[in-house]
Amino acid sequence: MLCRVWLCGAATWLVTAAPASAFLAYVSNEKSNTVSVIDTDSWTVTATIKVGQRPRGIELTRDGKSVLVAVGDDDTIQIIDVASQKVVDSLPSGPDPELFTQDAAGKILYVANENDNTVTVIDLEKRVRIGDVQVGVEPEGMAISPDGKILINTSETTNMAHFIDTATREIVANVLVDARPRFAEFKRDGSELWVSSEIGGTVSVIDPAKRVVTDKIEFNIPGLRREAIQPVGIGMTRDAKTAFIALGPANRIAIVDAATHKVIKYLLVGQRVWHMAFTPDEKYLLVTNGVSNDVSVIDVAAQKVIKTIQVGELPWGVAMARP
Repeated sequence: MLCRVWLCGAATWLVTAAPASAFLAYVSNEKSNTVSVIDTDSWTVTATIKVGQRPRGIELTRDGKSVLVAVGDDDTIQIIDVASQKVVDSLPSGPDPELFTQDAAGKILYVANENDNTVTVIDLEKRVRIGDVQVGVEPEGMAISPDGKILINTSETTNMAHFIDTATREIVANVLVDARPRFAEFKRDGSELWVSSEIGGTVSVIDPAKRVVTDKIEFNIPGLRREAIQPVGIGMTRDAKTAFIALGPANRIAIVDAATHKVIKYLLVGQRVWHMAFTPDEKYLLVTNGVSNDVSVIDVAAQKVIKTIQVGELPWGVAMARP
């Protein structure tokens, strides 16, 4: 895992206001303990928000009013108010929260806690912890099925995707994947679950009904050793035709035909590309580059990188919001 930097304080400051027409991208910077706010009209950082220690997972609430940030070294989820761009509250979690997901209604939050092998269940309205699910070692990836009935957690050391019944909060199946699974993503119609394996160098395609691996997506980049190609973040278009896979220290985004599971092309981005998010209109995809401390902007239709934006140290996650 990446090194930890201990900084104190939770003061927040706003540099400038973004234009009302722009989308806003919130980027968690793991080492500088900040969230950078990017205006997608000007492609500039318009605000820097001071948060807790080691921010990683980041996501907009379903109502669009708040941004949730997992601050791992503070063992909590902080809440950023979109209107004021300030940290206004926090949610309880287990030790070292990393990634999380919400139910469709935005009432329940499921958090992967890396250090105690649990998924914490949080009531977002009451802002209280209402349960825990014991999972494998080093839980990270989180996804919820389109029908809301199954929660997925990937455990990095156990090398499994755990299928959790959201009604009973019990594991109903475990699917073995390649080494160090980091991220999980459902197709919008629920027909497939994709799980990236960082050390295994593959993306497993799982049939959610049968709960078996039906295919594996592999990557081959001329001039790079196989072990340098480490899949992490996944982004899939709403029509489920195209997927984008972050390949870590390979410094590439793989564009994949989501129907055939074949790689279409590779895009060179910044160093150690990690996670990503589409703008709400899906015209652009923003990807975080941890070692080069920047964000690459991809034109989705043209399938090319059009911009690089400098942010904080070790950018990790990104979430999109309307102003």
